[in-house]
Amino acid sequence: MTLLEMVCVLAILALLAGILLPRLAMSTSRSRLEAHAVEIVALLKADRSAAIERGGVVAAAIDAPDRTIRSGSGPWTVRVPEDVVFNALLPQRCNGRPALSTISFLASGMSCGGTLSLTRGGSGFEVRINWLTGDIDIVAQNGP
Repeated sequence: MTLLEMVCVLAILALLAGILLPRLAMSTSRSRLEAHAVEIVALLKADRSAAIERGGVVAAAIDAPDRTIRSGSGPWTVRVPEDVVFNALLPQRCNGRPALSTISFLASGMSCGGTLSLTRGGSGFEVRINWLTGDIDIVAQNGP
């Protein structure tokens, strides 16, 4: 092989790497998906603590089409990436009133419950809010 051939091969490999690497970096990895779930749990736990501390209802707003979760107790917002499937199973009524796409925490620490699902590539995580205890858990979901 000549030096010229070797340089051409390296140039082609560099060109391919330049095209493919940005596409790989844009996709959400499983660990990053878990990090989003942890961020959501932290936001919801802050709202639950605020409800207990204030002695009143605090509601986090869930906007599934816009892919955002906004805290009811502070300026925090979690945005779910576009390549992640985001679903929310929320109650229609909470404490005798319409829930209006929220997860509400009561002064007692209880909640009206709900489940937020983050999936990508057949696996993902569910953030489950227990209506009775107000506990918030992350459950891994493995695809086929």
